[in-house]
Amino acid sequence: MSKPEPFVFEETCVPRRVLELFSVKWTSMVLYALQCGTTRTGELQRRLPGISKKMLTQTLRELERDGLIHREVYAVVPPKVEYSLTPLGELFIEPIEMLYRWGNQHADVLAQLSLRRGKPTPACDADATDDANDDVHTDTTAHTRASPGAPGTRGAPRTA
Repeated sequence: MSKPEPFVFEETCVPRRVLELFSVKWTSMVLYALQCGTTRTGELQRRLPGISKKMLTQTLRELERDGLIHREVYAVVPPKVEYSLTPLGELFIEPIEMLYRWGNQHADVLAQLSLRRGKPTPACDADATDDANDDVHTDTTAHTRASPGAPGTRGAPRTA
């Protein structure tokens, strides 16, 4: 059996452009957190434990610059700013869900990877990881989900 020809990843090729978008740690999680609808900054920060205000602001600015989210500023005191996905941003939810679903289905492999790198494995609900049908939820109703494959949630309630 012959070996396949090596693939050259040119600087402008699609795989590199996709990975460039998701190479920032928080990008996919911020997009995913916005899928429930219009959200204020403080709510986003509560949905993403561990993100600093500075990193959240930087990520939101980059996503807005790329046309993936819309920022609405209201002329009120105290200031009110809301974020929502643009139609382009909504296109990215499906591949993010697919990746997170894969993570849920392969949580044991991810746990082994974390152990090899000397990082502790986050605690999660064993029932959720054992259930092969534990899909990523896409509805906008309030629910709770323990999902080690969906970074930032770690079993925390997700509200609309």
